[in-house]
Parts: sequence; C-alpha cells; structure tokens
Amino acid sequence: MYREIYDKFLEWKNKENRKPLIVDGARQVGKTWIIKEFGKNEYKNMAYINCDKVTEIKNFFYDYDTERLIRIFSSLTSETILPKDTLIVLDEIQEVPQGLTALKYFCEDAKDYHIIVAGSLLGVSLHTGTGYPVGKVDELKMFPMTYKEFLIASGNEILVEQMKEHRWNELSMFSRKFIDLLRQYYYVGGMPEVVNRYVNRQDFNEVRIIQKRILSEYEKDFSKHVPSSELSKVSMLWNSIPSQLAKENKKFIYGLIKKGARAKEFENALQWLINAGLIHKIVRVNKLNRPLKFYEDISAFKIFILDLGLLGAMTDVTAKEVIAGENYFSEYKGVFTEQFIAQELISMDYKLYYYSKADSPLEIDFLVQKEEVYPIEVKAEENLKSKSLRIVYENNNNLKPCRFSMSGYRNQDWMVNVPLYLATEWMGSVE
Repeated sequence: MYREIYDKFLEWKNKENRKPLIVDGARQVGKTWIIKEFGKNEYKNMAYINCDKVTEIKNFFYDYDTERLIRIFSSLTSETILPKDTLIVLDEIQEVPQGLTALKYFCEDAKDYHIIVAGSLLGVSLHTGTGYPVGKVDELKMFPMTYKEFLIASGNEILVEQMKEHRWNELSMFSRKFIDLLRQYYYVGGMPEVVNRYVNRQDFNEVRIIQKRILSEYEKDFSKHVPSSELSKVSMLWNSIPSQLAKENKKFIYGLIKKGARAKEFENALQWLINAGLIHKIVRVNKLNRPLKFYEDISAFKIFILDLGLLGAMTDVTAKEVIAGENYFSEYKGVFTEQFIAQELISMDYKLYYYSKADSPLEIDFLVQKEEVYPIEVKAEENLKSKSLRIVYENNNNLKPCRFSMSGYRNQDWMVNVPLYLATEWMGSVE
C-alpha cells in the first residue's frame, strides 16, 4: 500500500549528514511493513532483527563497540553487512533500550552504515542507565493512513491526482464521490491492516472485528508495560475518551474519568498514553498571536485518539449509521469530524492548538501556525455560520480564518470555506 512517508525514508537515505533513524509510532500503524518495503526496494540486502523475538539480542549491548555489534547483527541475520549497501533494522527496539543508546556511537563511529530502529513505546521504555541519543539521530513519526492514502488504497488514484491540481472550485463536480469515500474512511479509519482487509473484502463486519482486536491488544499493552500503580488509571482515562469528545465543549474534564478525579492523580496516566502514541493532546492558547507557543495554557486541553476508525469501534457506531445515516456527519456533536481533522493535520506534522475565552462561548476548534496563524472552525454539515471566526478576525486582521465543512469551496474576503475532504490538501498548499 502507498504511504506518503516512503518519500521521507528516501530523503533520509540520500542525506549527506545522515544519522541513524528512529521510527516511532503507535502499534499497528505500519512501521514494520514500510521499513521492510523500503529495505527491499532501496538496498542490496537487509539485516532485520525483531528485538521482541530475537531475545538474545538483549545480551549484546554490554558495551557500544560498533564493529562488534555489526558482527553480531550479521551473525543473527545471516546477512553480510556492508556500508551503504545494507540496511540494518532493529524492530521493537523498546525491548532493548540500550539499543537506542547505541545509536549515538553508530552516529559517531560508523557513519557509513545505514541503520533504522523502530518501536511503539519508546517514550515509556527508557529506564535508569539508558538514554535517548539526543542530536545523534534522525527521527520520523508514523501515524495511521490518511484520507488521501485511503483513497489511493481503494483504487481512487485519479481523484487524488485531481486534488493535487488545486482547482478547488472544479473539484465540486466530484463531491458526491469524495463524500461517499469520506463516509467509508470515517468507519474504516487508517489502521493499515483494517484498510487492507476492507479494500480487498468490502466487509464492514470484518473491519469491526479487526478494530476490536487492535483495541484489545492495546489493553494488553497496558497490562504489560504500565506500572501496576498506574494501570487502572490508564485504563479509566483511555475508556473515558469517547465521553470527553461527546461534550459540546471538548475541553478535557478529569471528573468524567471518575467522580472527584483531579489532574495530579491522572497526569502520569495521561502522559503514558501520549508517549505510547495512542492519544493526541491539544493545548489551549489564551491569545491569537505568533508564536502560539508563548500563549499556551497547559491547564486546559482537548484529547483525541490516534484513529477515527478505532474511535468508532470504541463507541460501537454501526456501519449503517456511518455509511447510510442521513445526518451522520452532524450527529454526535461533530465528534468524528473534529477527530478526522485533528488526526489529518497532526499527520502533516502540524502543532495544533485551540482557543477559547474565559466566561465566553467563543471558541476556535483548532489553530495552525504557518507564516500567519490559521484559526480553523470545523463544521460537520453545511452550516456556514462562523460567529467565532468573525469575532477573532475583526480583532486581528492578520489572522487567516478557514472553515472546514460539508459545503463547497468558497474564498470569501476574510475567510475560506474548504470541503472536509479537501482540508489537508488545501492546508498543505497555503503559506
């Protein structure tokens, strides 16, 4: 399956100052598949080691002699490892945290060797005696498949090529097709195994079975990796996310986890889920000026899950509701539409914020900082009322307001309305 991140792997390979590459991301987002595909296509051979299965690898990082380690990798894989010609892959590196530390020495002492490590719980696996090789590695973050990647996987490459032309008004002639495919994506989501099964079998029941299995495997990860003192808190917080998103105001409320819950009690559980790549935390800002980082209010934030399809599986939304439901996009207080926009923009490496004003209903769903600040309002239907956007623009004409909705493309004097299905393509085209 086509993944846009493949081009970033190629850029890494061809960099003059290339360093060992760390590929991070939640379980099941396709890290192993894309790395193996890259190794098969771009190198003469590949020395692949799964650190979870080749358990003896843990015994060999007692020092960081790179020549010795390369001999070990060669013996474990029966591959002759040559500089530039061989891709060395250490998968599930979280099982051997010392392997991460070793990357510093590969960067310094073995620059001609191409090495990639991948893991799913890197942010929660380091312990005393190991360290992250800051400044000595390149990094890539993987996410579930985007809507555009879903279109390509489902045989709609022509639609994607049309999107890339950026003739926004002309694309309205394909709106029914785009919306139908967007409904499918809302249900299927972007987990590669789920997408692959769906495009080959078109069976919504199988889709939901696989999604439920992935959720079950995440729960098993909790039991395996979360400290016993935090386990129940992680599970409670994780299971509270649908109810958090179902509120009109999606600000995270600890009291929805359990009555009387406080931030201090659950802050470690929250951070564990963030580090595991299972949730995204979007912080409020209290001022709409560049740089947004200056105006963060870390006490107020929203939480989104990593994948739209998994959110549907957590809430048991049916295929009939999503695919055939007349008002699906506007039901559930726009939960799935905001989730869609959040994960799409995050996959583009944008740092997202939101804005709200104390003692006021004024709220901007998302903020993206480029050359200017883009306040983004998300509408799950064709509703074109944008009172909050208008107010913030009148207070600051340097803002670039945009609204993502089910309505067609409109470039107004002060704001642009972009169809949901074109949101990320349009966002990537503006400065």
